[in-house]
Amino acid sequence: MLVLTKRGLYCPAGDFHIDPSGPVDRAVSTHAHSDHARRGSRTYYAAASGAPLLKARLGKNLPVHPVAYGEPFTLGRVKVSLHPAGHILGSAQVRIEAGREVWVVSGDYKREPDPTCEPFEVVACDVFVTEATFGTPSFSWRKGADLGREIHDWWEANAARGLNSVLLAYSLGKAQRVLGVLAPLARRPVFCHDAAAALNECYRAHGVRLAPWRRLGELGPDERLHGELVLAPQGFLESERASLLGEFKTAFASGWTQRWTRGCDRGFLMSDHADFDDLVRTVRETGARRVYVQHRGHGALVRHLRELGLQAFPDTALAARDPEQFPLFG
Repeated sequence: MLVLTKRGLYCPAGDFHIDPSGPVDRAVSTHAHSDHARRGSRTYYAAASGAPLLKARLGKNLPVHPVAYGEPFTLGRVKVSLHPAGHILGSAQVRIEAGREVWVVSGDYKREPDPTCEPFEVVACDVFVTEATFGTPSFSWRKGADLGREIHDWWEANAARGLNSVLLAYSLGKAQRVLGVLAPLARRPVFCHDAAAALNECYRAHGVRLAPWRRLGELGPDERLHGELVLAPQGFLESERASLLGEFKTAFASGWTQRWTRGCDRGFLMSDHADFDDLVRTVRETGARRVYVQHRGHGALVRHLRELGLQAFPDTALAARDPEQFPLFG
């Protein structure tokens, strides 16, 4: 059903790629993060709620076909449908059916509640291609943690000391999730880096409730912040705009904070990927008899799944014997 080529996962029967690494004829996109969505393909298929994010990242004239979750469409000789992955707004798993066999490509996914995106849906299949960004037993999230309250309390404690709070977070997905968990708590605007502003608007247009926010770019060159929360990507602290901060504390929001905080004063364990236990749980709930693992394909998850009696392999096992037999566009 799928082969791994130099442009990524390819479905010969449907003549399409999933999250190709370069220009192709037909791209089925799991979500709008830059390591999954790239410019140059002739046609894109994406979940309807994720299509505006693709256009915000790749260009407003991007040739994208929005598809409702669960709505089947045909490409070549296969039936395809997209299903919520719970990673960010509009993130999707790709279900591919041909004959009596069903494959599902998970894309990036998480099982934790997130007020800013559609919750993960278990999709039954014969073969499951799963991500494994945090695919070792050492990664385990605190289930049910009130991250909104933790972030708000940190912000307020810093403000009481006359300090600004700089929370470093990815501009797509993580920044909006922070705004989402702060929505019931924040009484004054969060200042967002301009890189997140257009993406925030996509979320708001979809009806996602976010805390009040303002663009950092609205501030004049001589203005300074006092006791405010700033959401920004990591490079912000090295930019000229950081001069408006005065005295501040820093924090980092990511699953990686379980191991390090990248030199910040505080870490918030907020991951948009499944931890090890949820990866195993998801594989078992799909009922798949065969599993291919991406990102950490030679690691602990494959070994553990084999111990459970499943046929588990790194995604490199899908490599085509002759990749040139699948001509690429561009």
